[in-house]
Amino acid sequence: MDNYIVYFKIIVNLFAIVNPLGAVPIIISLTSDSTLQQRGHIARISAISVAVILVFGVWIGEPFLHFFGISISAFRVAGGLLILLMGIAMLHGRISGVKHTAAEAMAAESRESIAIVPLAIPLMAGPGAISLVIVDAHALNYGNKFVLSACVLVVSLAVWIALRLAGPISRTLGTIGINVATRVMGLILASIGVEYIVVGIKQLLPGLG
Repeated sequence: MDNYIVYFKIIVNLFAIVNPLGAVPIIISLTSDSTLQQRGHIARISAISVAVILVFGVWIGEPFLHFFGISISAFRVAGGLLILLMGIAMLHGRISGVKHTAAEAMAAESRESIAIVPLAIPLMAGPGAISLVIVDAHALNYGNKFVLSACVLVVSLAVWIALRLAGPISRTLGTIGINVATRVMGLILASIGVEYIVVGIKQLLPGLG
C-alpha cells in the first residue's frame, strides 16, 4: 500500500509541475486558426514529446549529472529552488519565465508547428519537471524506474486529454477556474521545492541535521 501512495504522490506532483491546464489558454491562442483535427494532432505530438523527454530524464538524468560531476544533493537543492520559483509564479497566477519567456511566446506565433516548442518544452516538460523526475529516479532499481516511467505516461495521457479538450475545458472553467487551479498547483510546487531544498542541504551539510 505504501508503494501505491508514493507513486500516487509522484503522479500528483508531476501533474502539478507539468500543469496541462495552464497550457490550455496557450494552445487555444496559438491555434485559433486551426481546425479541431489540427489541434488534436498538436495535442498528440505534445503529449508524446512530454512523455519522451521525461522518460529520458528518468533513465538518463542521473548518469548525465555524474558525467559533469554534479552530486544528486546539489542538484536537489538547485532543482528545489527552481521548482519553488515556479510555484511562487503560479501562486501569482502567471507562468514562470523559467518555463516560457515572452520572446518564446512571440516566436511561437510565427511557427507552423508549436507542438514540441514551446508547448511540450519548455512549457510543460521544462527544467522543473525534468529536475523532479531525475530526483525521484535517484537510487531506484530498474523495476521501480519502469513504474516511475509509467507514472510519466499517466501524466502524459492527462496532457493529451487536456490539450485535446482545450476548448470545452476553457469554456467550462473559464479564466477564473484555470487561475484557481494554477494557484493550487503552485502551492503544491512551492511545498515540493522547499522539501527538496531542505533535504538537499541536510545531505550536503550533515552537521545541520
